[in-house]
Formats: sequence, structure tokens, C-alpha cells
Amino acid sequence: MRYLWTTTFTLLASTSSLALAADATPLAEQLDDLSRFQVIAHRGASGHAPESTLAAYELAHRWGVDYLELDAQLSADGEVVLFHDGSIERTSDGEGHIHDYTLAELKALDTGSWFQEAYPDRLDEDYRGTQILTLDELFDHFGHTTRYYIETKSPDLNPGLEEALVERLEAYDMIEQGQVLVQSFDQESLLKVRDLNQDVPLIQLLWYSPSEQDNATLTEWNNTTPGADTIRDEDFERIAEYAVGIGTNAIYQGQPVIDADFVHQAQKNGLSVHVYTINEQEDMKRVMALGVNGLFTDYPDRLLELVSD
Repeated sequence: MRYLWTTTFTLLASTSSLALAADATPLAEQLDDLSRFQVIAHRGASGHAPESTLAAYELAHRWGVDYLELDAQLSADGEVVLFHDGSIERTSDGEGHIHDYTLAELKALDTGSWFQEAYPDRLDEDYRGTQILTLDELFDHFGHTTRYYIETKSPDLNPGLEEALVERLEAYDMIEQGQVLVQSFDQESLLKVRDLNQDVPLIQLLWYSPSEQDNATLTEWNNTTPGADTIRDEDFERIAEYAVGIGTNAIYQGQPVIDADFVHQAQKNGLSVHVYTINEQEDMKRVMALGVNGLFTDYPDRLLELVSD
């Protein structure tokens, strides 16, 4: 049984639960669940297996995470593929940009050997030859047995990504069945998704760091909000007009950039707060103590130890 963090947001969840009883659709249940703590497997169990591969997602699913997190991009021939970087060198044996390759060309790449070479002392399996995944393949494999937390990655490099993504979500009935969240740092990308299907629950990603001009002042990467230390209710209200939550960093170069007041203020304005990407249990405990609604992690097994009896 999960430990439910006592926050203003979770106390208010009882009100939403009453509404849920009258409208208990799968989508309504998903939105209600966001008031509780969510374990989000960042690119799968990517601390244990190559990121964004079926092996990493199978591990996370087996352990019982709440969401499989992934980055969606487009191949040159318009297929939705799961890949984080814009260029393919770091996690494959290819070169260049992912959107310059057709799906067939991407499928010829090895996306597992890099992990084999980076972590030779802690591998239980041979990941060499692992292929890039498509969104369809992930959905075909897991169906509605899990939920998916999908980022529209680099939308400026992937024109048409939102249309292709929503088309696949609708084809697999992921939206009405309450199986998906769509996240992005790009507010315009999220608004495109909303225009295509207003029922898709959206998460606005944020990144806080010190200003280049004044190290004591925090700024947000895309100026979506003011710095976390000066943010106002109206800033959260603007996000809540289109999103159900925010995803944010909690730390920058070892220093905290959000606190419990930030978390409670977001929740008071109707937004769940998910923090990325926390991998050490002591850090997990510190961030969870702020009252957040979920964590992204490469090591979901470590997080599950903390949130389970």
C-alpha cells in the first residue's frame, strides 16, 4: 500500500473523489490518481537497462511503476519513435540527427551496445543489437496494462509531431481510457496537443537555474514562469488553464531551487507537482518531504522501496 503524502493537494483530493463517484470514467480516475504519489520510470528502468528500450520498460512494468516515461520524436518518414537526443551518437552506433533517418534506417542501428560498454560490471543481460522502439510497438506490447508519460521532444526539430502523436493515442484509445500524460517544455507544443484533443492531460515542464546576470536570482529556462522563488498564484493559474500538472527540477548543481511553499502553491492552484530526475534514495526522501505528487527516476526499484510498506 502506497504512503500518501499529506499535503494541501491530497487533502483537497477528497473533494475530487466525491465528483469522481458521479463520473467514474477511466480518464476521471486517472486525474484523481494524480493527487496521490506517482512513481515515474524515466525512459524505463534506465539505470538498469538501455534507456527507452523494451528491456528498460519491461523491468519498470514488472516492478509495478505508475508511469512509463518516454520521449517521442519523428523519423524522416513520419513514424513516432522513442528516443531522447536529437542526435543519435550517444546511445547508438549511428551518426547525425534522428529525424534524418527513416524508420527502416533507424531499426538498423544498435541502441544497446553503448550501455554494455558503459556498465560492464553490472549487466545481467547482453543488450547488444537492441533496436529503437516505435510508439506503436510499446503500445502493442503493454497495451492498457500501464500508463504512459510522453514528452513531445524538440518539437521544432520534429514538425508534425503533435498531430502524429495524438493520432496514435486516439488509435489505441489511450486518452479516454486514462492511460497517458503528455509533457513538454514547449508551451506551444502542449497547446497544439490540446487543440487536437482537449481531453489529453498535459504537464508543463519547467527548469529553474540561477540567472546569468545575478546568481542569487532564479530564472525559468523558457520564461514560462518567473523564478521559483518569486512565482505568484497567477503564474500557476495560467498553466492550470491548459495543464493538470508541472514537471520541474528540484535541485540545480546541488542547490535547491524549489521548496515546500512552491509545491503547496502549485497544488493550491490545481496542479500536481512531479520532480525529475532523482536517483539516490536520500535525495528522493528530501524531495518527497516537500509534498510532491511524484518523482521521475532511472531507478524505480529504489523509489518503490520508499513508497511501499
